[in-house]
Amino acid sequence: MIYPRIIAHRCGGALTPENTLAGLRLAARLGCHGVEFDAMLAADGVPVLIHDETLERTTSGRGRVANTDSARLAELDAGSRHHAAFAVEPLPTLDAALQLCAALGLWANVEIKPSAGQEAETGRVVARHAAAATGKLLLSSFSAEALRIAASEAPQLPRALLVEAIPADWSERMAEAGALALHSSARKLSAEAAQAVLSAGVPLRCYTVNRREDAARLFAMGVSAVFTDRPDLWPASEM
Repeated sequence: MIYPRIIAHRCGGALTPENTLAGLRLAARLGCHGVEFDAMLAADGVPVLIHDETLERTTSGRGRVANTDSARLAELDAGSRHHAAFAVEPLPTLDAALQLCAALGLWANVEIKPSAGQEAETGRVVARHAAAATGKLLLSSFSAEALRIAASEAPQLPRALLVEAIPADWSERMAEAGALALHSSARKLSAEAAQAVLSAGVPLRCYTVNRREDAARLFAMGVSAVFTDRPDLWPASEM
């Protein structure tokens, strides 16, 4: 499973509104080869790009994503809270994001981000949409249940388990989720835990790394990719 070394987190959310098509376009212009974004289900079952279960932090809407249908979500302003220059930026569907990634040649890490109680359905629907897309992508999630269901829906798609601190039973959790790689918090990563994972031949990638020196330290440990809000800190030649 080959990853780009530098992956734009939430499409590179420090530079543009997070989880938007504007982020994908900027990531590509900066020379990124890979992006990451979150996929959650609207009330009508359409997967859309958003991190929070509620709308207030990143959009002009109010309430829960799971209680709002995709037609209403498409009308929201998903850019102004980042900067007025992005006032017309919409909240995109997963299909629109995957189509743009394919057009721009971007590898995509689609994080399955279920609303509470929707782990299985979100895993199923996101995997179905991802399997229908062209281009290279990977599914990840903190939810082992979502990953298991995704594996049954689209077994051909690679999967990664997301954790904060690497737990002692990381290998068992990965097996339960059908995951081939581990994504952990850089801030909570210990050298001992990293060595245990890497010694087992499991790919390890870290989030969210916004300083070059931190990325260099992680690469020296054997971490093979980092997720960053600041892809502009690296020249295209190092992506």
